[in-house]
Amino acid sequence: MTEVTLNGEAWQGVDAAVEALVDKWLVKEGDAVQAGQVLANVVLVKSNLEITAPASGRIVQILVPVGGTFARGKPIAVLQEAA
Repeated sequence: MTEVTLNGEAWQGVDAAVEALVDKWLVKEGDAVQAGQVLANVVLVKSNLEITAPASGRIVQILVPVGGTFARGKPIAVLQEAA
């Protein structure tokens, strides 16, 4: 299983206490995805960012719903990589 997170570069210069907001999911649990596919749109300090699949596989669980927030390094979904 692979955790889906917002890459570390997006957090550079952002206070450690700040959380990002999940604005929109473009996939749902059970969906097959390809590496690099956009999975969700998030907002971090007034910037709209995309979270992409780190590998091809299937979304097993969405951990942060639309409107939910998450901290630096926290996963927002779990991906089961293709065999």
